[in-house]
Amino acid sequence: MLQHFSVKDYIDVILVALLMYYLFSMVKKSGMRPLFFGMIVFLAIWVLVFRVFKMALLGSILNQFVSTGLVLVVILFQDEIRRFLMSLGSKKGWSFLAKIFVSTNNKDSKDVAHVTSIVLACMNMAKNKTGALIVVQSDIQLNLYEQTGEIINADVSSRLIENIFFKNSPLHDGAMIVVGNKIKAAGCILPISQNPNIPKSLGLRHRAGLGISQETDAKVIIVSEETGKISFAHEGRLKINTNPEELQQLIIAE
Repeated sequence: MLQHFSVKDYIDVILVALLMYYLFSMVKKSGMRPLFFGMIVFLAIWVLVFRVFKMALLGSILNQFVSTGLVLVVILFQDEIRRFLMSLGSKKGWSFLAKIFVSTNNKDSKDVAHVTSIVLACMNMAKNKTGALIVVQSDIQLNLYEQTGEIINADVSSRLIENIFFKNSPLHDGAMIVVGNKIKAAGCILPISQNPNIPKSLGLRHRAGLGISQETDAKVIIVSEETGKISFAHEGRLKINTNPEELQQLIIAE
């Protein structure tokens, strides 16, 4: 049987495997892994009933669910599908080509400087237990979320960040969006994560930070107003109690 496989068939199988792995990783990060496994089990049962054992009555019932399966998948995984399409349309989706033709080993000193300002501001806010939510844009643009807040478009500085999140500031409750070395907007509204595995002790800031990290490839820093601890969210994963040195490395890392 393998002798009839051509190079195109091997490429086809590899691409399908990569697609399935990518979809599974996204579902795993969003906390919907049990639902994903449930769908796989349902499809396996359908194949056994309809294709193997050829049970007409039960097979016809399951066929009705399978025929509308695409619509159900879109409804259940609409956030994951949107993030997949946004990743595919961004430059991150084609980053492997850049790695082949362009060297990306050198870091701009300005990038390190503005990251240092963010980390310094987070350290000071953590000491004073000032709540903060900072979103650092990566490849996927955040224009949609910028429009929900106040456009600032100012250079990143630790003092400006601290002033924006000062408790009496009108913008301290929303999120700040940083693009490159600019603070693009503040007081922004972010999507709330529905991940059931989030500890109940974490508040709305953490859920919003995790939510935007699930829908985009942004890196998110959360400073807790209750504990003063710094958390970091990226790709649907939340790291609690991050120290300043680790935070800087996480922001710079690609």
